Amino acid sequence: MSQKRQDLIDTAIVLFAENGFHATGIDRIAEVANVSKKTMYHHFRSKEELILAALRHHDGLFRNHFMKSVDKSGVTPYDRLISIFDVADNWFSTQQFYGCLFINAVSEYSREDTAIRETCKEFKKQMLSFIESLVREVGIEEYKVIAASISILLEGAIVTCQVSNTANVAESAKFAAKVLIDSALLKKGEI
Repeated sequence: MSQKRQDLIDTAIVLFAENGFHATGIDRIAEVANVSKKTMYHHFRSKEELILAALRHHDGLFRNHFMKSVDKSGVTPYDRLISIFDVADNWFSTQQFYGCLFINAVSEYSREDTAIRETCKEFKKQMLSFIESLVREVGIEEYKVIAASISILLEGAIVTCQVSNTANVAESAKFAAKVLIDSALLKKGEI
C-alpha cells in the first residue's frame, strides 16, 4: 500500500470519528492528508470506497488491540472475560473516544443493502465471535446466549458513554456481566 493511500485512510478514520461520515467532505480529507483531490481519486474512486477502506483498516487495528488487551488482562478465562469491560473503560477514557466507528457508520448509512453496513455487521460479528470464545473458555454451556448478552452490555456501555459521557458506565456493565456469568456458572454448579 502506498504511503499516500495509507495517509488518506488514517486521516479519514480520524475525521470520520470526530465529525461523522456525511459531515466530512473529500476536500477536507485531502487537505488534512496533504494530498490533491486528483491523488485522492487516484487511490479511491469515491468517498464510499474510502469509507470502506477506512472501516476495514480500523477493524483490523481495533480488534487486534482490543483482543490482545483482553488476553493480557487476566490469568483465568473468567478474568479475561470480565476484563472486556476494563479494556472498554480504558478506551472510553482516551481523548480519541468518539464512540464506535461502526455504530456511527450504521447510524449514517442505515439502508440494509449497503457495503458500508455489511462491513459494520462483519465487524460486530467478529467481536461477538471473540466474546463467544471467551465464554466457552469459562465453560458455560449456553455460551451463545451469554455471549450475546455480554455483547449487548458492551454495546450499551459504548453508546451510553458516547452519548452522555457517563462516568463508570463500563463498571456498571461489568457488574451486570458478572451477575449474568455467575448465574450461568451457578446453574452449572460451578459456584
